[in-house]
Amino acid sequence: MTRELFTVVTPDEAIRRLLVHLPTSPRTETIRTVDAIDRVLAEDLTSPQNLPAFVRSTMDGFAVRAADTFGASESLPSSLSVVGEIAMGAMPGRSIGSGQCVRIATGGMLPAGADAVVMVERTQEIDDSTIEVLKPVAPGENTIAIGEDVKSGEPILQRGHILRPQDLGGLLALGVVDVTVVGRLRVAILGSGDEIVSPEVTPSVAQVRDVNSYTLASLVRRAGHEPILLGVVPDDRGRLEERATKGLRDHDILIISAGSSVSVRDLTADVIESLGEPGILVHGVSLKPGKPTILAVCEGKPVFGLPGNPVSCMVTFDLFVVPALAHLTGAKNLPRSVIRAAITRNIASKAGRVDYVAARIIERESQLVAEPVLGKSNAIHTLVRADGMIRIAAEKTGVAEGEMVEVIRF
Repeated sequence: MTRELFTVVTPDEAIRRLLVHLPTSPRTETIRTVDAIDRVLAEDLTSPQNLPAFVRSTMDGFAVRAADTFGASESLPSSLSVVGEIAMGAMPGRSIGSGQCVRIATGGMLPAGADAVVMVERTQEIDDSTIEVLKPVAPGENTIAIGEDVKSGEPILQRGHILRPQDLGGLLALGVVDVTVVGRLRVAILGSGDEIVSPEVTPSVAQVRDVNSYTLASLVRRAGHEPILLGVVPDDRGRLEERATKGLRDHDILIISAGSSVSVRDLTADVIESLGEPGILVHGVSLKPGKPTILAVCEGKPVFGLPGNPVSCMVTFDLFVVPALAHLTGAKNLPRSVIRAAITRNIASKAGRVDYVAARIIERESQLVAEPVLGKSNAIHTLVRADGMIRIAAEKTGVAEGEMVEVIRF
């Protein structure tokens, strides 16, 4: 079947066409919670216990019966007998009665009879066995009740959640030492082009060092998955197809960098089309930079033909590969920082096309401003000097100096 290639569609339509063909039943594995940072949960989790499991103090001070402090003031303090001290990590050795208190540190377990904690700053010591309370406390004040943080059986995290440092801490506090997560995807990265050489090589005239393979590998790692570099293949149909076929067979995703624009020597589209059905779904997106992007699904696996220019490559990875990775793993809370800032100069755009412009983010007079970093899409240091990308919507013909714009932070 002959396909019409390089007929542009909107970015939203492009990703819709891709995701509808992708599976949503990821493989899973059980790993140690301490190793699960940035992994995607494969199951809903509920709390196995109350947290805290006992009434704890949230302040350094004295555990008291709140009723004994009612009416206390600096001019008319309440006098209490100090009958002991609670050691950290130990159960209280005694209960307290009317007019009594015990010393307690933050995190200590309240003794029987106590229902509040007076901060040490709100007391004055008369002697080793007597204090005066200068301000009353209410029942429960400066304490955390059993199950106040989380109750036994309460839902805590949902399937698809990307685990953050605080999530790991919360699970370990509950004794959850193992979690079932989605397996990392193996992402094959294949470069192409006669002019591309390894970064260790000194390029001859008309050659350039491979940037995209390593940039893409870093982006894949940051997304929580495993990149596999397949090297760079010259513009030779047979060699490119052989490497791409093996890459797709042995991995979950294939990304081919470069060779996606309309040219006799750009073989990516032909090679991707040979990898299996349904084949190419999108070739050309109404986007700058990144128009010649290819999105395909071959034998149930996503295949991407990303532009060779480094800026275009990073933009299209964020727009298309990241959502595909999330879809395949069921990830829901994608880490993306989007801010609003005032642009520092006029930028022209073309209606019907989404434009991305590199920008520095600067705080100026207590306001965030976005200063465009202009450069062509093959200039990697345009991104090195930038903090994010300004997004100019398809319906706009540009933005004016001082206008608030959306900036996607790196």
